Amino acid sequence: MTTPLQLVRSDGSLYPYMPTREPLVSATCGPFEKRIAFAAAHVVVDPVRTAHALTHTELDWDATLAYREYLWSLGFGVAEAMDTAQRGMGLEWPLALELIRRSSATANARGALLFSGAGTDQLPASASHTLDDVTSAYLQQCEAIEAAGGRIILMASRALAAVARHADDYASVYARVLGQIGQPVILHWLGPMFDPALEGYWGSPSIPAALQNCLSIIYAHVAIIDGIKISLLDADLEISMRAQLPSGVRMYTGDDLNYDRLILGEAGRHSDALLGIFDAIAPAASLALTALDAGDIPRYHQLFAPTVPLSRHIFTAPTQYYKTGVVFLAYLNGFQPHFRMVGGAESARSIPHLCELFTLADQAGVLRDPSLAAYRMRAFLSLGGIA
Repeated sequence: MTTPLQLVRSDGSLYPYMPTREPLVSATCGPFEKRIAFAAAHVVVDPVRTAHALTHTELDWDATLAYREYLWSLGFGVAEAMDTAQRGMGLEWPLALELIRRSSATANARGALLFSGAGTDQLPASASHTLDDVTSAYLQQCEAIEAAGGRIILMASRALAAVARHADDYASVYARVLGQIGQPVILHWLGPMFDPALEGYWGSPSIPAALQNCLSIIYAHVAIIDGIKISLLDADLEISMRAQLPSGVRMYTGDDLNYDRLILGEAGRHSDALLGIFDAIAPAASLALTALDAGDIPRYHQLFAPTVPLSRHIFTAPTQYYKTGVVFLAYLNGFQPHFRMVGGAESARSIPHLCELFTLADQAGVLRDPSLAAYRMRAFLSLGGIA
C-alpha cells in the first residue's frame, strides 16, 4: 500500500492515514497455564441465504466454525452463543441451539474448551411470565446443551429480571435450575450497559446489595459453580467480589475496559477471563497470556497496553453495539468476505467510529494483513460516499 487512506472524523473532516504497525503473529499453542481465558465468539452471517435481514438469519457455518478453530488454536476456550454472538440481539434460540450443537461437536472432536450460554430467550418477550415459566425455560436450554455434550454458562435472564420481585425469587429459580445440572456451570452477571433489560438483576437496583444476593446463591450451590463472569465495567467492584468468592470458585472478568490489570491481579488474587474483546484482539491476547505463563510481566504489559484504547473504543456507549466493531475487525482481517451482521447490526456504529477503530487496531498490531485491511477499508468508505 503506497497511498494513504482518507479517513473521516466525527465532524466530517478527512485525514490521511497509512497503517504503520507490524502485525502481531501468535504461534499455535495449547491452553494457557496460569489463566483460563475464554473468547466470546461472534457469528458470520450468510448474506446470500438471509433473505430477510431484519427478521431471519442464516449463518455461514464454515466461516463461523473456522473462527472458533482459530481461537482454539491460539490457546483460548470459546464461550458460545453469548452476547458477542448477538444472543438477545437477533440470534434466537433455535439458531443458537444449532450453533451450540455444531460447535460442541467440533470442540469435543478436538478436545477443546467450550462453554455455551443457556438462557430463557425462547419465552416471548411480549408476554408476562411466572417464575415457573422462567425455570422451565432455563432447564429446557440447559438440557439441550448437555444433550449436545456441552458445558453451561447460565446467562442472565431478561424474563427473570421482569418477573422477579425480590432476591428470594432469584434464589428460588437458581436453586431449581442448578439442582438439575450435571456439571459445574459459569454464572453470568451482565450489567445494564450491555442490556438495559437487566437493570436490578439479583433483586436490587443497588449494586452492593445485588452483589451480596449473588454471593448468597454462589455459597448455597458452591459444588455446582465453576465460576462467575461479571460484565459491569467496574474494576473495583470486581476486585471486591473476587475477594469474597468461596475457595475454588473462579472470577471470570468480563470487563472489556480493565481486563489487563484484572487478569494480572494483585496481592495473590487474579481474575480469569471471559471476554468479547478477545475475539477482536486474539493474537495480542494470546501472546500476552503466553508471556504471563513465562513470567515475563513487562512483555505482558507491552502487548496488552495498546489493545486497551482499542477495546475502550469498541465498547464505548451505547455499549451493547460493541458487536459491530468486533465483526468489522473480523471483516478487515479476512475472516469473512463481507461486513453483514445478524439483524442488520452493521449499521449500529458510525463511519467515523469505524475509522478510528481502524487506526487503533493498526496501533495495537491486530490488523493481520494491513494491505488487505486498507483495501477493505477503502471499499467500505467508498460505499459510504467517501472518495
